[in-house]
Amino acid sequence: MSYLEKKNLIVRNLQEVLGEDKLDTILKERDLKIYWGTATTGRPHIAYFVPISKIADYLKAGCEVTILFANLHAYLDNMKAPWELLDLRVQYYEFSIKAMLSSIGVPLEKLKFVRGTEYQLSKEYTMDMYRLSSTITAHDAKKAGAEVVKQVDNPLLSGLLYPGLQALDEEYLKVDAQFGGVDQRKIFTLSEKYLPQLGYTKRIHLMNPMVPGLAGGKMSSSEEDSKIDLLDSPAIVKKKLKKAFCEPGNITENGLLAFAKHVIFGLFQPDEKFKISRNEANGGDLNFNKYEDLEKSFAEQKLHPADLKASVEFYINRLLDPIRKIFDTPELQQLVAKAYPAPTKPKKTEKNNSNQQDEILPSRLDIRIGKIIEVSKHPEADALYVEKIHVGEDQPRIVVSGLVKFVPINEMQDRLVVVLCNLKPAKMRGIESSGMVLCASVEEDGVKFVEPLEPADGSKAGDKVFVEGYEQGEPDKILNPKKKIWEQLQVDLKVSNSCEAQWRSNNLHTNAGKILCKTLKNVHIA
Repeated sequence: MSYLEKKNLIVRNLQEVLGEDKLDTILKERDLKIYWGTATTGRPHIAYFVPISKIADYLKAGCEVTILFANLHAYLDNMKAPWELLDLRVQYYEFSIKAMLSSIGVPLEKLKFVRGTEYQLSKEYTMDMYRLSSTITAHDAKKAGAEVVKQVDNPLLSGLLYPGLQALDEEYLKVDAQFGGVDQRKIFTLSEKYLPQLGYTKRIHLMNPMVPGLAGGKMSSSEEDSKIDLLDSPAIVKKKLKKAFCEPGNITENGLLAFAKHVIFGLFQPDEKFKISRNEANGGDLNFNKYEDLEKSFAEQKLHPADLKASVEFYINRLLDPIRKIFDTPELQQLVAKAYPAPTKPKKTEKNNSNQQDEILPSRLDIRIGKIIEVSKHPEADALYVEKIHVGEDQPRIVVSGLVKFVPINEMQDRLVVVLCNLKPAKMRGIESSGMVLCASVEEDGVKFVEPLEPADGSKAGDKVFVEGYEQGEPDKILNPKKKIWEQLQVDLKVSNSCEAQWRSNNLHTNAGKILCKTLKNVHIA
């Protein structure tokens, strides 16, 4: 295979390449060494075929590929899982990834697996981590992890360490390039900036585009309807695809088309075509040689969503069948059960009723639409407003908000806002605040942008705000600050690419419609 053929395989379908000149230089001399890391937390799902398909390209191009099971990174991610579970999950990930590559006929001779803890706890790595932490500012570390690490006002130190650790991995794995999603671009640029300061070489960075999930947003392992598990049965695949977002003519937020582009077409043999099976009454079968022709047909609404779903279902099951067979053994079934045990509901106690159990669900939040009936600047703080907000109670609530720099006072008066009502009241510069106005916020290059969330047209003061799928249950009277219930739920509150307020990709809404943000996208809510 020529150098140009290898390069074409390496860069096809990528959104961006940093260091392309270096890529050319290395490929003219030898094969590339690449690593891809994955934190071993949630179960791998169908979207993993997107990076796995690129790894298949790299292996076909003769690259040496290292897959890093980032178990230490997974532990640092809010310590969601104990070590014993993470060890089992590493085993599950290795079996799953090997099964995925086998299902698409990729040889594994130049592929190796490494656990992060095999070298990240060494004296040398630890010293380099300290050296790196003495050069990276907290601002740069937080900015680098903005798209990957959960962002909160008071982040854990572990989240700030995460980007630096990922940068050091490039040196300790002795690779030429790191592969990842474009959401990791800021981590990659941090690596390019700081590794040379330690005397290490700047690496090449290969970035996949972010592929929408079945629900239209990012495909998430924690959201059942947004992903298809590798071990889902054909019946469950059909059920989930039936719910998949597939608006006629919409090609920008279509997870089915994205999967066809980044996985299915890339795995076809040279003479294979994407087949749409239709009866003669609907125009008969269609065959597409190129993804662009499939997309054009859908955009022009010549291809019905139901027909696209049926074809994608066929190709997904073709990919999953070999994986299902590999895992159809007592040993691997037992591994799955141990690595991902079924959740158990906490028992009721005399002190806790059913809506105050330890399970942290968004139904515990008392979020309502409020109308600001009076607003003034805080007498002791230039950045704070003091608002009287009607939230459907006999008396308005006093709420203190840090919005002076972001919303003119005349735009606050008589405005409808979204208010969290069951936080424990707290004094802010001498004035007790009995709620929080929920806002979308992001910091870029040292500049902060904040926008209050906007209720749907037709909303009125006092309307209850629900999270889609979690409408049942009564909210806590007061969220216990010691248990940090709000903090745990807040990390998953985000504005989507469509300006929709969401919790884990589930929309916030009232009976009048969805809660939105005016302009900010893909940012957190606080």
